[in-house]
Amino acid sequence: IAYWVSHAFISNFSNSKPIGETRKGMVTADNPRFIRSWNEVDFAKIGFNHTSRENALNSRRKWFPYVKGGEFRRWYGNLDWVVNWENDGFEIQNFKDEKTGRIRSHNYNLDYIFSSALTWTVIGTEKTSFRFCPVGFLYSNSGYGLFCNNEKTKYYLLGFMNSKIAASLLKILSPSMGFESGYLRKLPLIESDSLDSIVERVKHCIDGSNAEWDSFEISWDFKKHPLLRNVSTISEAFTQWQSECDARFNQLKANEEELNRIFIDIYGLQDELTPEVEEKDVTVRKADLQRDIKSLLSYAVGCMFGRYSIYKDGLLFAGEPYSLQAFVDKLNDRPGTVSAEELERAYRNEGVVVDEMFFPDKDNVIPITDEEYLDDDIVARLCDWLKVVYGADTLEANLDYIAKALGNKGTTSREIIRNYFLNDFFKDHCQTYSVTGSGKRPIYWLFDSGKQNGFKALVYLHRYTPDTIGNLRIDYLHKMQRVYESEINRMQDMMDHTTNAREAAAASKRKDKLTKQLKECRDYDEKISHLALSRIALDLDDGVKVNYRKLQTAADGKFYEVLADSKNIMAKEKK
Repeated sequence: IAYWVSHAFISNFSNSKPIGETRKGMVTADNPRFIRSWNEVDFAKIGFNHTSRENALNSRRKWFPYVKGGEFRRWYGNLDWVVNWENDGFEIQNFKDEKTGRIRSHNYNLDYIFSSALTWTVIGTEKTSFRFCPVGFLYSNSGYGLFCNNEKTKYYLLGFMNSKIAASLLKILSPSMGFESGYLRKLPLIESDSLDSIVERVKHCIDGSNAEWDSFEISWDFKKHPLLRNVSTISEAFTQWQSECDARFNQLKANEEELNRIFIDIYGLQDELTPEVEEKDVTVRKADLQRDIKSLLSYAVGCMFGRYSIYKDGLLFAGEPYSLQAFVDKLNDRPGTVSAEELERAYRNEGVVVDEMFFPDKDNVIPITDEEYLDDDIVARLCDWLKVVYGADTLEANLDYIAKALGNKGTTSREIIRNYFLNDFFKDHCQTYSVTGSGKRPIYWLFDSGKQNGFKALVYLHRYTPDTIGNLRIDYLHKMQRVYESEINRMQDMMDHTTNAREAAAASKRKDKLTKQLKECRDYDEKISHLALSRIALDLDDGVKVNYRKLQTAADGKFYEVLADSKNIMAKEKK
């Protein structure tokens, strides 16, 4: 009983027709078994843009885009998931209860899958948001689909449902936090002569939201970082990016307010509603210096691993075996024609000097040290990347800009950046590669010896092989132990021969720190040796949570914790 509702509101129900066809999405009955974040799996196994079940079946792909609701976001986005629909969903459709033998999954709506729809989050806050979903998706029980044969009507519906009118009506129809399809079917839809104008404005809203979504690496349509521009400083790039974001934000806000005004007129509610949209309800992001610099560093790490390249848009290596030959082939788009030996000549012929190119890390291990010990650690690699992207002449200015944006502790820009990678990068990475309610699913894994920061190194999951841990142990962990031993001896020598009391005290303090780090490395080596000898193989189809535990379980079945934040990332052990 909505006793407060005016006659003008009520009259709309008698002067309208129901909205399009709504369908509840699929219940897998075991999400950890059938659903993955798209970043977890081999990208080549994902089937995009399929328009029919037959088309998807013939593709022989295993994973397909899956709508699963998500946070409050209008127009486009929240495209995070894939579902195992291999062989027309054979495994899901035959997933039985072990005791009763009954099929556990249901609501496939096979006549609707892979069709374009409007979708929304079923369970949310006091308000919900509606998004355009292109062809090629399956729908979940938390991300329903609204289907409409007429394209113009579909865009008109989206404009209406994201308006203040629909929001007010849904508060009446569903005073709780649930927005099931039954409530939407009750929404009164009034047709209007302003159809073409509304459709055009809605398309602009979708395009703006789509462009913003694809500007970050959480999107599978991400091409390159928005701060990579034809300028020599990150400062200039950020200024341009900030202007773009502001323009997009303001345009979207203006479009939403105009749509509100149009629908308020259509429904005759000028005396009850105003078209204004609060900035907090505009669901594209403005530029944020610290967030965007951190995402630039994340992109740079992706280039170090070969997930991305500054020479080619989109994903490069996301599951397939990496080699220099494969990298060359991807850049040249002519597989097998350029050998490693011919690399320099091939690139010089194309006007690129090899010495100035940025290549992915050859062994998939990037060490993070608390001091400048190695010439190939993450800070050194970042400097190389910055030189290639923005030019060597502006390296120091760009390092200063990054350091200031990060705001970490340190006396120099390099030290500030080093401390960020040492203490905060992995936490931020886990935050980026997580979805509310589903936990962290990082793709760059941090080998971490402990609180003394004796040894840290990143490894890219999608380039992991059974030899990775062994190579990391011999080429990096043991190397760091030798570095610490050498530095301890140097500090001792300084203490023995200096006459400066302050210098002697500083050497003694550093020796104590190095001694603790060396002990930590030796203890860590004992653990990691069991895993290296086990030559553990991973399967990307199993997902991050299962593989995180698997990598740390030796052949004898014992668990050796060598990865950071294992408790919060890996799947719980089955009893």
